[in-house]
Amino acid sequence: MSLASTSPARGKSGLMLSRLRRSLGNALDKLSHEPVGMLGFLVLSLLVIVAIFAPLIAPYSPSTQNLEQALLPPSWAHWAGTDEFGRDILSRLIYGTRITIQTVLAVSLIVGPIGMLIGIVAGFAGGRTDAILMRFTDIVLSFPSLILALAFAAAIGAGLQTAIIAISLTGWPPIARLARAETLIVRNTDYVAAARLYGASPLRLLFLYIAPMCIPSVVVRLTLNMAGIILTAAALGFLGLGAQPPAPEWGAMISSGRRFMLDNWWVAVMPGIAILLTSLAFNLVGDTLRDILDPRHARS
Repeated sequence: MSLASTSPARGKSGLMLSRLRRSLGNALDKLSHEPVGMLGFLVLSLLVIVAIFAPLIAPYSPSTQNLEQALLPPSWAHWAGTDEFGRDILSRLIYGTRITIQTVLAVSLIVGPIGMLIGIVAGFAGGRTDAILMRFTDIVLSFPSLILALAFAAAIGAGLQTAIIAISLTGWPPIARLARAETLIVRNTDYVAAARLYGASPLRLLFLYIAPMCIPSVVVRLTLNMAGIILTAAALGFLGLGAQPPAPEWGAMISSGRRFMLDNWWVAVMPGIAILLTSLAFNLVGDTLRDILDPRHARS
């Protein structure tokens, strides 16, 4: 009797594992045909490894000052040169990777659920609820995100947590609009209608039938938005509203190095290159995920 009762559960779990393996296999197969996307994934993987093992990888302390070695050009001893306080720029870039990854992940974990919840509720409920939520979204979208983030950061106070909150408050509207558009399509599908006929409650329809279908598009949009998050965080740091010195935040490093651009270019250029490569890697990964997860955007 116990065998009979457990065999359907085992069969169902085995079927789910089989589908998961098949999905992962298809994703890896598509990824193998995207060399540019694979490069983006490798760069991001390298950044994560660098962020985790920064104390082991960095050749010097990011905060130790040595004025006798101030503004040294790139060399074998200091691959990216030193800044005005004699600190090794490469070591500061390596430790700054932690701040960048932390900012991107924190903003994504805040923006994704909030934007998705607002979007699917507006698309599923419709009527006055949809109108109110979307008009509020349009109001937030009407302001330039950077200007709005600057206003929030200036009002709350400078700091890394402030930058994360400010970027999150301005980053959810595009996610909400995308989730609403997906919900308007999914809510009219046959399996949602069948679940409604079988007596599924609105909450069950919303979170078990509609929300999972919106997740791939939201993940792709979040990945594409990560480059913008990095640039906005760097802009806040450049203006002194992000992570505060002596934290090795890339935007703040560019701000402190702009005074030496003519004679000591490496002080500002090296963190600029780090921002460029990281933003480019996120864009490449976002484009690849869009091709893999959304067949409507598959390349010919």
